[in-house]
Amino acid sequence: MNKRQILSWCLYDFANSSYSAVIAAVVFPVFFVKTVALTPSEGDLWWGRAFSFSMAFVALTSPLMGGLSDYAGRRKRLLISYTLLCVLSVGLLVFVRRGMVLEGVVLFVLANIGMEGALVFYNAYLPEIAPRRYHGRVSGLGFALGYAGSVAALLVAVVLIQRGLTTLAWPAVSAFFIVFSLPAFLFLPGDRPTSGLVSSALKGLEKTLKVIGEIFSVRDVRRFLLAYFLYKDAVNTIIVFSSIYASVTLSFTETELVVLYLFIQVTAMLGSLAFSVPTDRWGARRVVIVSLLLWIGVTGSAYLVQEKETFWIIALVAGVGLGSVQAASRALFAGFIPHGREGEYFGVYAFAGKTSAILGPLLFGTISALTGSQRPALLSVVLLFLGGLMVLATVRAR
Repeated sequence: MNKRQILSWCLYDFANSSYSAVIAAVVFPVFFVKTVALTPSEGDLWWGRAFSFSMAFVALTSPLMGGLSDYAGRRKRLLISYTLLCVLSVGLLVFVRRGMVLEGVVLFVLANIGMEGALVFYNAYLPEIAPRRYHGRVSGLGFALGYAGSVAALLVAVVLIQRGLTTLAWPAVSAFFIVFSLPAFLFLPGDRPTSGLVSSALKGLEKTLKVIGEIFSVRDVRRFLLAYFLYKDAVNTIIVFSSIYASVTLSFTETELVVLYLFIQVTAMLGSLAFSVPTDRWGARRVVIVSLLLWIGVTGSAYLVQEKETFWIIALVAGVGLGSVQAASRALFAGFIPHGREGEYFGVYAFAGKTSAILGPLLFGTISALTGSQRPALLSVVLLFLGGLMVLATVRAR
């Protein structure tokens, strides 16, 4: 086991979490809805469309890209390319001003495609750099460092916000992302090109379509992916709308949101670490089940909450569940993967996760629009968690 490769892999999670925290989850969504868009309703509409379109693009291309990374031998090159797309697009957000909705949407779509697309190749490195018995610990360490990266990026953002320099947070994220990605670019296993791009792409497409059929023919893998689709749908919906929910429904200020999410990243980091060893000892499936029960309680409580102080407690508990469910899910799925086919399988894994990020936010937004309140929409999230839990209970982990 190469410790330098493992640390480099984990540092990439530290790097990309700056984007996840500042751009996708906390600061930029509220900035887009309240500042860039002319009205909040226009902002909600276009934010949902931008997120759904970018995730749909990644979902449709991730199985192809996963196969291409394995059979063309260009995993690292693709990882770097997608990362640079995200970094450049986020940096250009500094030029987006009020009324520039279309420009903001285009740049966010490109950035999100770069970020989410890169994760296909990043995840595929896990079985290559770590023995199977250490997947839970390495995966947990990656997520833990990721949440540490979120904390660092949010600290920078809150300083800029307090000085009235919110838009400078976007290029700051770009710089953070690229600097801490460099170890992964340098030290992760290199590419081993086997043939030309066109022939490799065709071979990758053919074999990816074949592996999709193979994966869904295996009972436990098929059921796990269905369960993952449902509960990841719920998690993604909460991530997409949580800052807007806190801002609009509970009247959190921009600074209060950043501080809240700083503490959430800490509890998420602790959750990743706390459940990493139990993931290997108890089994990833049991850890995911415990995490889903925690999420059901958290989401139901958020539906009832009226005060900011109570929401703080709920959000911090949610952080623990966020760290544990993502790390344990990745480790659980890695146990189903035959050696040498990591890219293919994680391409399909990404497909399940990304397609859930299309439907969940649209469902939440539709219910919110029909009822005039975001609270009833939270009940749909509870149902998604329950559905995922029920399906996961029928899965036999390896």
